[in-house]
Amino acid sequence: MTDNQNQPRDYDAVLGGQSPPPMDGVVLGGIEGVKRYLSNPVTQVRVTALSEALKYGDAGLNLLIQGLQDKSRLVQRFAYRLLKPRVEAQVIQALRTYKPWNLEERLNEYPMNVNSFANRQIVDFDANIGIVEPVNNAYALRSEYYEYEDNLPSKLSRLLQEPNAEKLEALVFGLWVEAYERDSSSIVQALVDAKKYLTNLKAVFIGDIDSHDCEISWIRQSNISLVLQAYPKLEILQIRGGDGLQFSPQVRHNHLKAFIVEAGALSRDTVAEVFNMNLPALEHLELWFGSEDYGGDCWVEDLNPILFEGKFPNLTYLGLRNSQFTNEIVSVIVGSPIINSISVLDLSMGTLSDAGAEELLNCPATNYLDILNVSESFLSQEMIDKLSELDVRILVSNQKQEDEDSYIHGRYCSIAE
Repeated sequence: MTDNQNQPRDYDAVLGGQSPPPMDGVVLGGIEGVKRYLSNPVTQVRVTALSEALKYGDAGLNLLIQGLQDKSRLVQRFAYRLLKPRVEAQVIQALRTYKPWNLEERLNEYPMNVNSFANRQIVDFDANIGIVEPVNNAYALRSEYYEYEDNLPSKLSRLLQEPNAEKLEALVFGLWVEAYERDSSSIVQALVDAKKYLTNLKAVFIGDIDSHDCEISWIRQSNISLVLQAYPKLEILQIRGGDGLQFSPQVRHNHLKAFIVEAGALSRDTVAEVFNMNLPALEHLELWFGSEDYGGDCWVEDLNPILFEGKFPNLTYLGLRNSQFTNEIVSVIVGSPIINSISVLDLSMGTLSDAGAEELLNCPATNYLDILNVSESFLSQEMIDKLSELDVRILVSNQKQEDEDSYIHGRYCSIAE
């Protein structure tokens, strides 16, 4: 089999602020020509066809609306951009139902003791009450400090006895005994062993532990690939804690849509394992890098697979958060293909300064994001005002101040210890 290096790939993008190249065949072929090109397997051709659709009245509008359901995120985003300014009733209705991204909870001001996961309310499992809402709630299992045995596996065993257990869709694991000394391997193994009972499980969160119980950099994790292998229907995986975190072997998982790693120190080895996984359905990738003072040795060049190599081409949300090198990330991302295909860029909780924000302002593709999250950065009011002029939803709350007098020495990521 030959590999045509000149063949456009699904993530090859129309640069933000530029029009697609002219395609005379579309113009000469009228509305039927547009329809023909919209069936072309090459993403770039379908994008160009959509750019011609508005010349053909209601029929063209209907093709643009259909473009919101295209298999390519790039085509969907281009159709969305063209439809967004329109006032026709059918367009307004289509945009109401179109969701370019579906985890709004990830944009909230982020306390370490969250109350929602996977768009579901977190409810602590009570054996006296049982599982009442297996679909709408995320049930949490937690240990207490006075429990000297690691009994999360036994609590999971008790949960599995509930008649609604097979209907459960979201499960949260909170504090386990001595989480700063024992890793999560016993919990992972118990979850793997439960796969024949939890047949409808779609979302898992391992490490819902706040700083009062265990600092994030102290939380010890283990090999999480076992969970992905055991639950092929899983759609959301969230992990808190980077110490000992592994994803080996690098599995293929056909249904995972959201992958979240919250860490106070994330190693480049862990990041490489994440990027080596085959996740064709992934829409939401969120990584917290943390501080080098606690072992976070990842740097911007470690992000090349996601920024330049077309890894996870269906991404809608890219979160590169809690970073000590946010300006360096921006310098690279504004020239990368991925800025043209995502809808949400989340750079919050990091070290973004006015210099980095200026690069975002000067990048035409920034104008075509739906959401830019730069909360908990180091931006001046003047820069915030400039960003607010973009036709993009900008999140800028809780800006930090550089502190030259403390051990932190200037700019810092929000969560490390």
